[in-house]
Amino acid sequence: MMELLSPGTFSDYELLDCGDFEKLERFGEFITIRPEPQAVWPRLLTESEWKRQAHVRFQQKTSNSGEWQKLKKMPDQWKISYRLPNNESITFRLGLTSFKHVGIFPEQAVNWDYIVDSVGTMKVQKPRVLNLFAYTGGASLAAASAGAEVTHVDSIKQVITWSNENMQFSGLKDIRWMVEDALKYVQREVRRGNTYHGIILDPPAFGHGPKGEKWKLEENIAEMMNGVLQLLDPAEHFLILNAYSLGLSALVIENLLKQKAGKKLHIGELYLQAGTGVKLPLGVFGRFCTNEK
Repeated sequence: MMELLSPGTFSDYELLDCGDFEKLERFGEFITIRPEPQAVWPRLLTESEWKRQAHVRFQQKTSNSGEWQKLKKMPDQWKISYRLPNNESITFRLGLTSFKHVGIFPEQAVNWDYIVDSVGTMKVQKPRVLNLFAYTGGASLAAASAGAEVTHVDSIKQVITWSNENMQFSGLKDIRWMVEDALKYVQREVRRGNTYHGIILDPPAFGHGPKGEKWKLEENIAEMMNGVLQLLDPAEHFLILNAYSLGLSALVIENLLKQKAGKKLHIGELYLQAGTGVKLPLGVFGRFCTNEK
C-alpha cells in the first residue's frame, strides 16, 4: 500500500504556501521564496502577501544557479534545530547558496525520526550506519545522536565541511567523513566484505563524483542497489531509499527493494503541507527495518 509521509512537529520550519512554481518557507525566523518545479497549481496567498512576509527571494539565472534578492535585512548564514524522538536536538547551519538550496531538506525529518527509532531497536551495542549522497548530514546526525557509528559519503568536499560544522553545532562527534563517489564506495565495501546495520540513500537525479564520475538515477540506481543490499547486516538492518526525480514512481522503488524487504517494505511519497492546506510532493521513498513490529 502506498503511504504519504510528512514530518510532524518541526518548530523551526514551516511551509507557508506554494504555487506558480515557487514555495514560501520559514526557516527559523527568516522567510524565503524559492523555485519549486512540483508546484504547478496557483498559489493561494497573493503575490503582495508573499513579498510582505519574505526576507529573501531566489532568482534563477541558469538551469543550475542564480542569486538571492534580499527583500528585508537578514544574514547570509543562520541556524535552526530539530528535536528527534529521543529528545536530542540536531542543529543545522543554513546559508544562501547559488543553487537555491539553504542546507536542509525539511521533508526528510520524517526519515530522521525513522532512523532514530530503527537504531534504537538494534541489539548490537554500536550499530554501523552508512549515509550515501549524504549532503549536509541530517540523516548522519540523527543516526549519531541515536548511538550509531556513522560513515557519511558525499562527492563534494565543501558539503562535507558543512556537514562537519553541523555535527559540531549538534554536540556530536566521530562521524567518519568520506569524499567519495557513492557507487565506487559501495562496490569497494562489497569487495571488502563489510556490512552495515543501516543504510540511507538520497541520490540526485543527476550528479558527478569527485573525479568526474557521472551519475544518472535511472541508469545507475539498479547497480547501486545491487551493491547496497549486499552490504546490509544479515541479522538486523534498516534501509531508506529516497528519490526526488520528476515522474519517478514509488513502484520503481518497490521493485528494487521488495525481494530483500518482503512484507516489511513501506513505499510512498514524502510531502510537506503548507499553512494554506495544499500538499507539496517532494519525492518517493522506500524503507524497511528487520526489527519493525
